[in-house]
Amino acid sequence: MSTAAQVLDATSARPPLGARDASFRLQPLRAFRAVRRLIADKEDTAQVFEVMRALSGKAIPDGYARLLKTPQGGAIAYRREEFADWLSDEAWLAQFQPGTVGAAYRDFIAPRGLTAEGLAEESRKVADADMDAAHPLLWYARRLRDVHDVWHVLTGYGTDALGEVCVVAFSYAQTRSLGFALIALAGAREFRRLKDGQPYGKAVREAWRAGRKAAWLPEVDYPALFAMPLEEARRTLKIKPPATYQAIPQDLREHYQRAA
Repeated sequence: MSTAAQVLDATSARPPLGARDASFRLQPLRAFRAVRRLIADKEDTAQVFEVMRALSGKAIPDGYARLLKTPQGGAIAYRREEFADWLSDEAWLAQFQPGTVGAAYRDFIAPRGLTAEGLAEESRKVADADMDAAHPLLWYARRLRDVHDVWHVLTGYGTDALGEVCVVAFSYAQTRSLGFALIALAGAREFRRLKDGQPYGKAVREAWRAGRKAAWLPEVDYPALFAMPLEEARRTLKIKPPATYQAIPQDLREHYQRAA
């Protein structure tokens, strides 16, 4: 078989993205089932990707189209680098001086045992997501996946139960993905059930408003950002400290997780 014939045969055997996996068809029942599993076990990160897969809707194509319309975003899309490769490079991460975004990220993931590849592996558990496919929309989806822990660092939210709900609310404002909205609403509802007088709902709403007021983070040049002082980066990106979240005692931010 000629090389040209092999290429044509491989192409015909693999339908176009939309026809193959219906990536942009909403699947609410699938999403609600995944949210229930996530509430039962906050550490079951694969359920987050189940929800995002079920409710991606137009958020990914719309976000990618927006990226192309900005000078910096268009250049990033043209290069189409995999940010996870940068985050997995220990030598690259080690170069950042204390006080920088890169050092803050390094210090954030190390004690928690977090890795970019670990997050990628969780996303691959969604059988029909095809996350590693060579397609610009899936590259953009991977980009949103890979910056999750960076957004934790930039926003100041921890990996406790409330911190995760807040960063998801922030992410909804940034991406307009219904998956983030559902997870944030479900998490806020679980906290409201505690009825202990803490402003959990206010913290989640504050996170959503912060996401609306901040610069659009999907277009940020993250390798360059990592060299910036963290506080300067926050000012540049218009991200304010999460005052309500920080006012809630840390042990109570985990409360619904323990109660579940």
